[in-house]
This record gives sequence, C-alpha cells and structure tokens, in this order.
Amino acid sequence: MIPEAFEQLDRFTEIDRHFAHCLLRLEGTESPHLWLAAALASNATQRGHVCADLQTITGGPLDEGEGKTGRVYAPGFSEWVNELRRSATVGEPGDHRPLVLDRAGRLYLYRYWHYEQRIASALKKLASAALLDVDIATLRQGLSKWFPQEVSDEPNWQSWAAVTAALRSFSVVTGGPGTGKTSTVLRILALLLAQRGHERMRIALTAPTGKAAARLREAIRQSKGSLEAGSDVLARIPEEASTLHRLLGLKPSSRRFRFGRANPLPFEIVVVDEASMVDLPLMAKLLDALSPGTRLLLLGDRDQLASVEPGAAFGDICAAAEAAGWSEPFRQRVQLLLPPLQASSSNGEGLLQDSMTVLQRSYRFGPESGIGQLSRSIQAGNRDAALRLLSTPSASDVVWEEISSPAALERRLERWVLEAYSECLQAASAAEAFAQFDRSRILCAVRHGPFGAVALNRLAERILASHGLWHGRGAWYRGRPVLVSRNDYQLKLFNGDIGIAWDDAPRRETGRASLAVMFSTEGGALRRIVPSRLPEHETVYAMTVHKAQGSEFDRVLLILPDKDLAVLSRELLYTALTRARKRVEIWARREAIEACIAKRVTRHSGLRDALSEG
Repeated sequence: MIPEAFEQLDRFTEIDRHFAHCLLRLEGTESPHLWLAAALASNATQRGHVCADLQTITGGPLDEGEGKTGRVYAPGFSEWVNELRRSATVGEPGDHRPLVLDRAGRLYLYRYWHYEQRIASALKKLASAALLDVDIATLRQGLSKWFPQEVSDEPNWQSWAAVTAALRSFSVVTGGPGTGKTSTVLRILALLLAQRGHERMRIALTAPTGKAAARLREAIRQSKGSLEAGSDVLARIPEEASTLHRLLGLKPSSRRFRFGRANPLPFEIVVVDEASMVDLPLMAKLLDALSPGTRLLLLGDRDQLASVEPGAAFGDICAAAEAAGWSEPFRQRVQLLLPPLQASSSNGEGLLQDSMTVLQRSYRFGPESGIGQLSRSIQAGNRDAALRLLSTPSASDVVWEEISSPAALERRLERWVLEAYSECLQAASAAEAFAQFDRSRILCAVRHGPFGAVALNRLAERILASHGLWHGRGAWYRGRPVLVSRNDYQLKLFNGDIGIAWDDAPRRETGRASLAVMFSTEGGALRRIVPSRLPEHETVYAMTVHKAQGSEFDRVLLILPDKDLAVLSRELLYTALTRARKRVEIWARREAIEACIAKRVTRHSGLRDALSEG
C-alpha cells in the first residue's frame, strides 16, 4: 500500500501522482518505493531538474514548508535503489524503460535521459574532431587586424576565442554583459570568411527567443558599421537572426521540427546567442540537426539564470569545459599565433578540452561602475562587499531602498511608474511606443503576492489610469503592453514575446480605428494580431526576472519579496542587475538581498559528468 503521507506531500502535483500510479498499474505492484521514485522523477522536471538525485534525497525529509508536525522521510539509499533495480519499469542507462537509474543514483524520466545522452554524444563528436586546417599566415593577419594586442599584462581573451573558433568545430564564449561577446563573434566570422577567400559561407545566427534574436540582429548591424573590413567580407556576414524554433523549422500545429538527423541544417557555421536560456530538449534537437562538419559557436553568460524548462545545459557545458582546461598540443598550436602569456596550458583533461573562452573585461561597466562592482561581488558570493556598496551612495547607477510593507511599496511606486511609462502611452506611433517601453522595466522575483508581477501590474495600471494616461473598455487600451505566456505555433507567438496594443488606421466602413496588438518581427517590422486571437497573455509593466532574460533596459527597478523564498538566489539577483544598461534600483529588505547572495541554483543532471568523461 502507498502510505497516505506520500500521497499528501505538498511537493507533488496531480501529474506526479497520476504518473506514479500509472507506473504501479503498468508493473502490477503496490511498491511504495517505486511510487515515491516515480513521483519524484516527474516532479524534478517541473522544478527545472533533469533527474531526481536519490543520493541527495535519501534519508532526508520529503515534506516542505513550515509548521510540519510529523515529518515524512525518504527510504535509505541501498534499500531504495535495490528495489528499484528489480523493477520492470526501471532500467539502466541504455534500456528503453519509463525510468532510468544510473550508477550515481540519478533517476530520470526516459526522454530526459535520452536528451542528455544525445547532447553528450553530439558534443563528444564535435569536440574530439581533429584541429581544423587553417592558413596560418591569413589567420595571423586577421588576428592582427581585428584582434590587436594591447600593451597590457591582461591577456586578450577575445583573440583567444577567435583562435579557438578557427581551430575547433565546437567553441564556447562566455562572459558577463558588456564583455564584447557579440562584437567578438562578428570579428570571428570575418576571420573565418578571410580563410575562404571570396567564397561564401552559409552562416546562421540564432537565439532562443524573439527578443534575444532581435537584440543579436541589432548588435551585429551596429558592430558591422565599426568593423574595418572590406565590403566583400561585410556583405558575407549575415545580419538577420532567427529564433531556434524558426531555424529548426517548427512544423505548424506540431512540436516537431523540419530539420533533424534525417534532414540536417544547410549551414557551415551556427552561432547561438543567449545559450544559457536554451533548455535541454531544444539543445538536443539543435545538435541533432547540425550537418557533418558544421562549426557550432555558443555565446552566453554562465552566471545567469538557466532556462525555465528542465536543465542547465549551457552551465553544465561551461563547467565541464572549465575543468578540462587546455591541452598541450592546443597550447603549442596557439603559441604560433598569440603571445606566450596567453597560451598557458592546464593539467585538466576531458571531452571539452580546449573548447571554452571566458571574456573577463567589461567594456560597458568600467572599474567605477556601481552595477559592475555589485554584479562582481554577487558572482563571488561576497555578501559584505555587496551590502557595503549598496549602503554607500557613491555609485550613481545603483540605488537601494528598504521597502518594508506593501503599503510603503504602493506609495513609493507612483513616481517611478509615471517616469517610466508615461511617454510610452503618449507616443505618436507603435514603433515609438516600443522604443519608449523598452527603456525601463520593473522586475520581480515572483509572480504572485504583494511583491509579485501580477499585483504590481495591477498597481501600475491604476496609477497610470488615475493620471488620465489611458482610457478603455475592459482590459484593452491604447499602449497596453502584454507578455505572451503560452506558445502558439500557428500564430508564431511564443512564451516571452511582448506586444503593445495600438490603434490601427480607421476602417472605411465605420470610420473608427480598431485596436490591435503589435509585435516586432524578426525582420524588424511590426505585425498586427487581433486581441481575441492572442494566446494566454498578461499585462507587463512588471515581469519576473526569468521572463526578462535576453532583454536589456536603460533603467531597471528590482523589487524583492519581504520574506526568504526558495526562488531567491545569487543567479536571480545577478541576472536582474545585468538587465540594466545605465541604472538599477533595488527595493528590498536587507534580509532578502542576503538570502539571494547566500543561495546558488542547483539543477540536478548528469550532463556535466558525461561531458567530463574522455
């Protein structure tokens, strides 16, 4: 019999319980150990994990929250695992069964184990390929032109990234905001094109969301204007960037893609920006779709929040690559091109050896930047340094206010909302409204509660309406910003896309203007969607930090809840801060900031171990 205490655990959803009961019916047993394992494996994916790590669960309390009178504990590890290994529905790696249990005690739903193996296998093939043949003289000339060495003791890591991308089929460039990831990849493309003479190369620029793709497209266009290269090279560098879903050819009314192993992508180079936002299934499908010989270049910030969906593939890749370091053969090859100072080798070994470069110099946030100093302190987990900086009003770009109650928050928010959003609602065109709206944003750690996005959006609307800045019937009015919260594959609208309601030109029949929601297209134009056709959506003067990934704003207001919640983490605080280009305000109690800095996000998976094996 299944203990009633297991069934009533708050951590489990109805889906978890249903899956566990289905597995018991499939096997014809009433094993409480199997029921609990199945429910935990299902629940793990809803919490962002790829698997349930039984080693960390075994023997510990399973109930959550405060005020629990009778604790419920997990079984002992040996007893639990031995019973699971006798189960017909639990297999070892390689078995096609509903659950997969590996030697480390990680329990997977089969499809997530399979995704993880596909990623590891594909990266192993890419990373183990021999160093590519290059024209050393042409490469050295390109490095001198586009990656000049500065008179400094600090290595030029951008040039290291360029050499890595030139010599290897797979490379990773990671770094914080303003470290030049996009400008570096532009010059890398110029370097690779120079190797091909006047021959064209098929290059794909892509990102996980429409917003991130638009930012990549704009950054490439701006950087091309300052790149000292011939018109022939510049013309061959693409300016258009697409979402990963569009690149892979999402089929209408389906979650399947046109491109895959049987029909690979027709590109020689694929560049993925904001790779930390790519979830495990999508990373697996991208790698499946690469043609033999394709170069893959991943760009991202490994210290940001991982994707909302299960897995932290980019973080696992970076961790495995950092542990591997650089090999001696690679160091010797690089030393032909770069000064010896920049060619030190590592004693580490691993699948991703020689694949990653960490850009460390921020060109956006200099030594005096409060945002830069604060983000570095948070990255390092240095609570005292972070609080000291917040408490000292020496940095004009960082402001901290202690807001102790919802009533105090409401009184304080009026000025901020009017300054941030008045011009958006008074804009002369939808394009101008988008430009104004993207300058400022309120970010929250949570959706619900008095400090959450839902309540703050209602409050912002009340403030704007009380000052006569909008009038409408029901929920809709000119200038209302909305965030799509569910994918609609037919409309090609995806979770995280932002639109602004706007009046169209008057209709001939009625002479009255109709309200439509305008969305930016990947080509930069605006497209019109009737409000009644929109998938699930919400007002978005305020949004969660997770939803803000891939975006940047001149001005950010971060509001943290008044109590320590599980969602608070170092990664959340760092990601929120680095969405701001010029100024960030933090409204939070000291305890909430301390809670963020003290906690790191842990996502259970076996990908790092798989990538660290030779």
